[in-house]
Amino acid sequence: MSPKAQRADRLTAAVLLALGLAFLAGGAMMDRLEIRHIHPASIPGLVPMFLGAILALCAVLLLLGARGPASETDAQNALDVSTPNLWITLGLTLVYALGLVGRVPFTPATAVFIACFVAVFTWPAERDGRERLMTLGRSAVYGLALALVVSTLFRDGFLVRLP
Repeated sequence: MSPKAQRADRLTAAVLLALGLAFLAGGAMMDRLEIRHIHPASIPGLVPMFLGAILALCAVLLLLGARGPASETDAQNALDVSTPNLWITLGLTLVYALGLVGRVPFTPATAVFIACFVAVFTWPAERDGRERLMTLGRSAVYGLALALVVSTLFRDGFLVRLP
């Protein structure tokens, strides 16, 4: 990783850490609504606190990854691989967010998104039909299982009405 990329990662980590800690503090300071006898697992600040903690953890991991010596070759190799993956991820995410959510029930939309994401990023390089069928099958199973877990978590854990 080049010194410039390391500096960018450190700056990004600092911004993400500040955001994560702000979410965590903001969620902790939200009203608990104890007067209304609301269950502690359904307090309004729980999701922001959870997301803030995860964001802060990712920032620390990014910061740890930006340590050590860097070379221009490493940065160019990372850029060659990462740039197409970034565009593919952006395209899949936009199709999911703008095309599926709200038009298709949340669980099937999420299952399709996850299955496509897994299939694209694990697609075998060889032209073996059996291997490709196995990849599609695994992707479908992952997509369905994770969509059910996410839907259940948001519906029953966070008490969010899903589209």
